[in-house]
Amino acid sequence: MDDRIAFARSLRKRMTPEEVKLWVRLRTWRSKGYHFRRQAPIDGYVLDFVCKTHKLIVEVDGSQHGEDHGSAHDAKRDAHFRAKGYRVARLWNADVNSDPDAAADTIWAFLQGENPFA
Repeated sequence: MDDRIAFARSLRKRMTPEEVKLWVRLRTWRSKGYHFRRQAPIDGYVLDFVCKTHKLIVEVDGSQHGEDHGSAHDAKRDAHFRAKGYRVARLWNADVNSDPDAAADTIWAFLQGENPFA
């Protein structure tokens, strides 16, 4: 088995509390035509959530993503996926914790073609 696939599988088994809060909301949208995969290995990266048919990646970031090394890695990864036609929604752990429904609303806005961060 590919190391990335095994790593992604292990991440699915130990999702962060913030990822779980979002996942319980995102998985209910399948009946509306939005199928999200969690901890999905794509192009050498493991994405927190991805809706491939609507080309949306959702990342739930902790404080390490605000540091130079983390933000540089994120910028490179985001550029890679944007070049492939994906949109990337980055949410902070604190925002998901404080109001998971508002975080889900932000993702919903992306799916509707809006950019709530603009």
